[in-house]
Amino acid sequence: MSGCIFCRIVAGEIPARKIFEDEHVLAFHDIQPQAPVHILVIPKVHIPSMAELVAEHEAAMGRAMVVAGRLAREQGCADGFRAIVNTGRVGLQEVYHLHVHVLGGPDPLPPMLKR
Repeated sequence: MSGCIFCRIVAGEIPARKIFEDEHVLAFHDIQPQAPVHILVIPKVHIPSMAELVAEHEAAMGRAMVVAGRLAREQGCADGFRAIVNTGRVGLQEVYHLHVHVLGGPDPLPPMLKR
């Protein structure tokens, strides 16, 4: 999709601090990190949101989850991390290309939701 910023990153039209790439996924550092480690893992194929996943996306999304865990450990999150997929308006998705946020660091992260 030509107007999608993540598709443009995949195509090499926009630079990113890439840390992993294969035929299914691309991972790069978030430009507005919310934790000491904040990377994004995206499928190379344009999928607008998690709500639109279908069976043909299993390989890419399975790969994204495996890569997310491995990269979190490699980036220093051996004691844990958080993986987040914001979906749609209610889920506060900002870029409508499915992506997994991987956040962590040396200290525990704040609670996800306030009670």
